[in-house]
Amino acid sequence: MAQPSAPGSDVTGLSAHLVGFVEALRRRGIDVGPSETVDAGSVLAVLDLLDREVVREGLACSLVRRPGHRPAFDALFDLWFPVAVGSRTQDDDSAVRPPLAEDGTVDLDALKHVLAELLAEGSAEAMAQVQSLVGDIVDTYGKYSSSKGESFSEYQTLRAVEPSTLMSKILEGLRGRSTDPGNPTSGDFESELARRTAAVRIAEFRSMIEKETRRRTAEVLGKERVASYGVPRLAEDVDFLRATETELAALRKNVAPLARLLASRLAARRRRSRAGSIDLRRTLRKSLSTGGVPIDLVNRKPRAARPELVILCDVSGSVAGFSQFTLLLVHTLREQFSRVRVFAFIDAADEVTRFFDTTLARTSFAESMSRMVAESELITYDGHSDYGHSFETFVAHHLTSLTPRSSLLILGDARTNYRDPKIEALAQMVTVAKHAHWLNPEPTAQWGSGDSAADVYRRVVQMHECRSASQLADVVSRLLPAGS
Repeated sequence: MAQPSAPGSDVTGLSAHLVGFVEALRRRGIDVGPSETVDAGSVLAVLDLLDREVVREGLACSLVRRPGHRPAFDALFDLWFPVAVGSRTQDDDSAVRPPLAEDGTVDLDALKHVLAELLAEGSAEAMAQVQSLVGDIVDTYGKYSSSKGESFSEYQTLRAVEPSTLMSKILEGLRGRSTDPGNPTSGDFESELARRTAAVRIAEFRSMIEKETRRRTAEVLGKERVASYGVPRLAEDVDFLRATETELAALRKNVAPLARLLASRLAARRRRSRAGSIDLRRTLRKSLSTGGVPIDLVNRKPRAARPELVILCDVSGSVAGFSQFTLLLVHTLREQFSRVRVFAFIDAADEVTRFFDTTLARTSFAESMSRMVAESELITYDGHSDYGHSFETFVAHHLTSLTPRSSLLILGDARTNYRDPKIEALAQMVTVAKHAHWLNPEPTAQWGSGDSAADVYRRVVQMHECRSASQLADVVSRLLPAGS
């Protein structure tokens, strides 16, 4: 069946559908250019379009450049190339159906027993049967009435089925299949393996319900609307202050490619800056020998290629995720600077550069952060953020670390717990440094609200909103040019 043409386009059929899919990827932040779109069209021309998973992988190879973008791609693919239309089993008499009670309603206890057995088996055929049951489960327990007609709720479905209650039954099935009575030492290992396998199977079941609910909802509200809120965010667009542990782990995996991108930008700027700017006075003087025509340009002596960097970061609980990611990024970029010194604070400031030294290559970054908090003098009295006292501590003991060649980078949300912000201490630090910038992970609209002193601090230092990795990369690439 031919697909409708894309709005404002003369392209029709499958080509129009592909263009619409590419536009959805771009709206989600996945960079797809014309050449990738042409490649995707060529891929579709040679693949078996009836094999949905082959089409998925073919399009992913041509449209996805970064591994971190794959979850968003898969979610959008499921919306633009759905596995079915409407109920999965309405025309399939061979599909497995939920067990029914005597009154004709679904027997929920029997259904959970069937699901547990299939998930414990875990074979391709069993998981396909689970997928078929998921369609009926969403139809039965997830359906509700809305202003636009029937819609579907993932929360409502999960509340009825309660996947967590399947754990014990799945474990029993797994242990029954794997227990070796002749090897008594294998019990603990097999129990742990069964527990982890059961957790993975339950996660897969939850994912099936999520995808099925999203598909059925898109048929009511439209795939474009569902894509605006139901598709996973890209790792670089995750809000630091609202990120889950899973999202923060994905962010850490994206540090290396982000650092390589920033390093290439800084290196390119350094190459361009080596010649120095044109010395107009000396150029005009030299042009006297050519009748006033400036044939030979005279450049000024170039400045030092790599700047010094001093980082002062809040490592309290409220902004720990943001500070850790930024420190990890700068640690990866350390070779782009002539010197990097790191200072951390909660209610007092202390130098922590030693915990991120290159000699600690055998120590993980997480271990370095843990040692930093445990071994450094970051708390003097109650352990709550006190920016004012921290700035005074820095001025009293570490002000000599700043020089006229230094770029000062302050990381934090500027929430002082209603204590004296001591703006004079910050002003003294800014005066000594060549450049000073403050990266704030809160939205600009919240600066100055509650106990935030951001509106006070921004009077003496330039403050930038950095809520995500993409914003951070953009700010860092602009604020720390080579030779600054």
